[in-house]
Amino acid sequence: MTRSDARNGGRDDPAPVESGRLGMRLLVLALSMLFAASLLAYVLIRSRAAVWPPAGMPRLPGTLWISTLVMLASSVTMQAAVRAARAGRERALRTGMLLTTLLGVLFLVSQTLNWFALVAAHLTAKANLYGFTFYTLTGLHAAHVVGGLIPLAVVTVRAFRGRYSAEFHPGVEYCAIYWHFLDVVWLVMFAVLMLSS
Repeated sequence: MTRSDARNGGRDDPAPVESGRLGMRLLVLALSMLFAASLLAYVLIRSRAAVWPPAGMPRLPGTLWISTLVMLASSVTMQAAVRAARAGRERALRTGMLLTTLLGVLFLVSQTLNWFALVAAHLTAKANLYGFTFYTLTGLHAAHVVGGLIPLAVVTVRAFRGRYSAEFHPGVEYCAIYWHFLDVVWLVMFAVLMLSS
């Protein structure tokens, strides 16, 4: 065991913050390709359809605007948490992280209600390509929101335990990178879905 290992109880030294940022950027780059490919597939399907949406299909619910506003609000609270962390304002950090997590859950609830409304109007993923592409795109995004809520919850708990300071708050920064990315993806997806239907 080296002298460094003896100092930290045999645990590995934490990775430098810059390595974490690089890792998050690579993750965002990989996910960007996934979402770009999904949106491109949607645009190609849409461009080859004689009529879009198919006759008799319900319009997309106006409550998608509510989902969009919730997602935008969560990005605002996430950035407020980052600013609070950088300034060492623990209470504001806790508030920002908690609000972001709750808004993320609210976004998923809103999306679920949107899906239920469409199913009630007989638009399911099995109905046709219109339904399939809508549920695929929004489901893909929702799955990544669920994935983002896990680290958000962990960082929120750590913020309440006083684990972050103005000098050390990488978890907050990493969550912000991912969450802002999800916000941008949703805005692009929302615009494509609304404009094409």
